[in-house]
Amino acid sequence: MFGSDYTAGCPNCSAIADGFNGSAVHLANHDVMLWAVSLAPLAKLQAYKRRMGWSFPWASSQGSDFNLDFHVSYTEEQQRSGTVEYNYRKSGVSSREHEITAAEATPEGAKLAATVGTDWATYIRETPGMSAFALDDGVVYHTYSTYARGLDGLWGLYQWLDRAPLGRNETGFWIRRRDEYDRQSQSKGASKDCCA
Repeated sequence: MFGSDYTAGCPNCSAIADGFNGSAVHLANHDVMLWAVSLAPLAKLQAYKRRMGWSFPWASSQGSDFNLDFHVSYTEEQQRSGTVEYNYRKSGVSSREHEITAAEATPEGAKLAATVGTDWATYIRETPGMSAFALDDGVVYHTYSTYARGLDGLWGLYQWLDRAPLGRNETGFWIRRRDEYDRQSQSKGASKDCCA
């Protein structure tokens, strides 16, 4: 969600994280802890967390191999080699299931990268993923990981859109951070395409 070179969190990942606050308390009361982990320094993460109004735990993996080990971050060298593993397969690094190389940024992709304060190649070194772990008798076990569209079930926004009259109706990179939408367009969208 937030690479070490980013100046803000990814808008797409931020939309997923917007749903974490409501879930974290229920999970904690079911002996499950929800934590976000990003490469950015902790001070950057805490400032962004305040901006977004989030209360869920968020750790920095800066200085560790955590993100690399779970195939959600890549080094520049890995990116140049074009042989990274993402979503359980070897491929080049891109934003759409890793099929576009860093040199092939679309104008839309370049705009998306600019929203986090980087270029396309830097932006796509961070990818979405979720892993689960179990602690048993002092030993931590990795029990599950999912990536890319495997995260859709955790993304409350898509669950709503899938049930709306026009469905996802996606065109390019359309999501913004929630504090960046024009208030007038929010109210128009609510009356046109929503149900209670």
